[in-house]
Amino acid sequence: MAAEDGIEAALARMAEALRARLAADAVARPLMVGIHTGGVWVAERLRRLLGLDTPLGTLDISFYRDDFTRIGINPQVRPSRLPFAVDDAYLILVDDVLHTGRTVRAALNELFDYGRPAAVRLAVLVERDGRELPIQPDVVGRHMALAPHQHVKLTGPEPLALTVQEG
Repeated sequence: MAAEDGIEAALARMAEALRARLAADAVARPLMVGIHTGGVWVAERLRRLLGLDTPLGTLDISFYRDDFTRIGINPQVRPSRLPFAVDDAYLILVDDVLHTGRTVRAALNELFDYGRPAAVRLAVLVERDGRELPIQPDVVGRHMALAPHQHVKLTGPEPLALTVQEG
């Protein structure tokens, strides 16, 4: 669906919006956390574009999902890794696609199990319609309107590519 060029332009827009947000919030050293798997790929790219030297945190929210009893546990559960203190930190939470809001809710639950951040800003590569929870991104690379039966998937990590899947 979208070429790598479209993703690079979206990432550049996201980095510029994050720079502006960080300046407005007077934050010099934000900490970035990517949600496995696509959110980690996007976060790695944003860290490079922003020139951040702080380590990247990663979350696997499999055990925090509100539907894992219905759909089962992801067979590729990875450990979460937060190589910094969350308490009083300014966090940028990054995901690839924001759809229902349930993944972000699970990520916030997990983050707060590690501590109480000063602020959490949400950056997503793709925001699509179909929200079920009142979760809104602070920074968006691209908005997509899809039919209810369609899903957008990020593949990567090199190159990153978006595809729309039916079903």
